[in-house]
Amino acid sequence: MVSFGKDLQYYKFCAYGFLKNLRFFEPFLILFFLEKGLVFFQIGTLYAIRELATNILEVPTGVVADVMGRRRTMIFSFLFYIFSFLIFFYSASYAAFVVAMLLFAVGEAFRTGVHKAMIFTYLKIKGWEDQKVHYYGHTRSWSQLGSAVSALLAAAIVLYTGEYQTVFAYATIPYVLDLGLLASYPAMLDGRNEKRKKESILLTFKTIIRSFYIAFKDILLLKAVNNTSLYSGYYKAVKDYLQPILQALAVSLPLMVHLNKQQRSSILIGVVYFFIFLLTSFASRHSGKVAARFSNLSKPLNYTLLIGLVIGLLAGFFYDLGWTILAVGLYILIYPMENLRKPIGVGFFAEKVKGNILASALSVQSQVGTLWAALIAIVLGVLTDTLGIGLTLVVTSSLLLLVTPVFWLKEKH
Repeated sequence: MVSFGKDLQYYKFCAYGFLKNLRFFEPFLILFFLEKGLVFFQIGTLYAIRELATNILEVPTGVVADVMGRRRTMIFSFLFYIFSFLIFFYSASYAAFVVAMLLFAVGEAFRTGVHKAMIFTYLKIKGWEDQKVHYYGHTRSWSQLGSAVSALLAAAIVLYTGEYQTVFAYATIPYVLDLGLLASYPAMLDGRNEKRKKESILLTFKTIIRSFYIAFKDILLLKAVNNTSLYSGYYKAVKDYLQPILQALAVSLPLMVHLNKQQRSSILIGVVYFFIFLLTSFASRHSGKVAARFSNLSKPLNYTLLIGLVIGLLAGFFYDLGWTILAVGLYILIYPMENLRKPIGVGFFAEKVKGNILASALSVQSQVGTLWAALIAIVLGVLTDTLGIGLTLVVTSSLLLLVTPVFWLKEKH
C-alpha cells in the first residue's frame, strides 16, 4: 500500500478546510435576524430560499466548474460568500437578506464537491488513490477543528463588540485568506473540459428527472430515500432554534449582569457550540461501530430517525415547561444524531441499491432532503410566531413522527 506524503499541497488542503469553517455567524444567525426585527416566518423563508437555491444551482455550477476550471470556480464561490457577508453586515431589511441568502446559495453551489474533486485529482496525479479515505479524513479533520475554534472566536467577537452583526464582518477575513490560498493551488488541479456546453446542463437536468422517476416508481426505494432524508431536513431546519433557547438561558442566569444580552448569551453559546462540534465529530467517527452492532443497516436508520424526532419533541416539551437546562441538553443531541445517520445512510444505499442506479438514488436523497428542509423551515417559522419555540418543536416533531411509519424500512434481509 502506497502511503501519502504531507507535502505543501497537503497543508494547503488542510488550511482551506480550517479557514472555510470559520463561519463566525453560524451560532448567532437566528439571533441576528431577530435583532434586526424579523419574525420567525421571515426567518423560515430565508432558510428555505437558501436550501432550494443551493440545490437548484448545483446543477449548472457543476458544469461551469468543468468549463472555467476548478480554481477559478472556487474563487468565484468565495467572492459570492464575501459579498453575502457584507450585505448581512451593512443591511437591516428582509429584502436585502433575501439577496444575501441568494448570493450565499450561489457560493455554496459553486463550492460543493469542487474542492473534494481537486483533492482526488491530486491523489490520482501522485499515485495515492488507494489512500483517498485516509487523506480526505485527515483534511476533513481540520474542517471540524475549524468549526470548533469558530464557535469560541465568534463568542469572543460578540463579547467584545456587544452585537451580533459584526460576526459577518470578521467572517470575511478567513474567506479572503482562503481566496488567496485557492489562487495558489497548482493549475494541474483545474480539471478543465472546454467541450462541456449548455447541452451538458440539459443532460444533467434530464438525469435528475430520471432519478426521481426511478425512485418514485419503486416503493421500497422511495421509503429508503425519505427515511434517510427526512431527518436531514429536520436537522437543517431546527438546529439553529437552539440559539434563542440558549440566549433565554444565559439571560436568566444571575451571572455577568453588567453585560448586555448579546454579550451574556455569547459566552454560553460559544461554549455549547464548541462542545457540539466535538460531539458531532465523535459521532461521525463512530457511526461505523454503531452500525456494526446491528444485523442490517435498516435497523439503525429506523431507530435513529425515531429517537432523533422524539428528542426534538421532548426538548420542546421541557422548554415549554420552563425546564430550559434539560431542554438544552436534549436539543444538543439532535446534532450528533445527524452525523451518526449520514454515513449509515450512504452505506445502506451502497449495500441495497444496484450499482447502476446508486448515483441516482443518492442524488434523489439529496434533493428530497432539501425539500424536507425547506418545508419544515417554513412550518417552523409560521408556528413559532404563534405558539413559541417549545410548542412548535412539539407539534412539528409530532407531525413528523406520525409520518415516520410510512418510511419505516424492513428490518429483515
